[in-house]
Amino acid sequence: MQEILGAEFGTVFTFVLASIAILIVPGPTVTVIIANSLRYGARAGLINIAGTQLGLILLLGLLALGLEALTTTLAWVFDWVRLAGAAYLIWLGYKFIRSDGMLVTPSEDAAAKPDKSMFWQGFIVVLSNPKVLVFFGAFLPQFIDPAGNTALQTMAFGLLFMGLATLLDSAYAIAAGRAGGLLTQRNIRLAENGAGTMMIGGGLWLALSRN
Repeated sequence: MQEILGAEFGTVFTFVLASIAILIVPGPTVTVIIANSLRYGARAGLINIAGTQLGLILLLGLLALGLEALTTTLAWVFDWVRLAGAAYLIWLGYKFIRSDGMLVTPSEDAAAKPDKSMFWQGFIVVLSNPKVLVFFGAFLPQFIDPAGNTALQTMAFGLLFMGLATLLDSAYAIAAGRAGGLLTQRNIRLAENGAGTMMIGGGLWLALSRN
């Protein structure tokens, strides 16, 4: 991995530690995974994660191709994407706040929340997650050596980040899925209210952000 990244071990180790610090703090993506896992079970959260990974690989591909140039050329496109993502986060937050906190059994889950819905929910949320956008736009490029193969380095660091994200997000999903069966409806309702509030706050931040 070190040879592929073209970086010193210390640099890679720092990147791993920083990535874990970023991932371990719940943001919109983790909040959705936890909220869905609490109510629908760990499987729902894992489907969310599959969608987030598709979103991450898309962002990673754009960055490897030259995200800065793309954002300069197509700034108006990214602005509309930002606003659409903000609107989706606010709408999703509203849905969580309005939720009744009732658990859904596996048999009910298929009718209430199709797998495709969970998958695309994760995909959209990660693309509109301010923390992820900051990571790919400002944090990851700091570890790229301009003298080396920048595209290969970007993909390698990005894939390392995705692997860490999969492990930590899956841990959240499994833990929340197990906890869901032990919590009362009131406690799940409180968790969903908290998730909804974070969603709305993240959406407003994204909508008001200019850069």
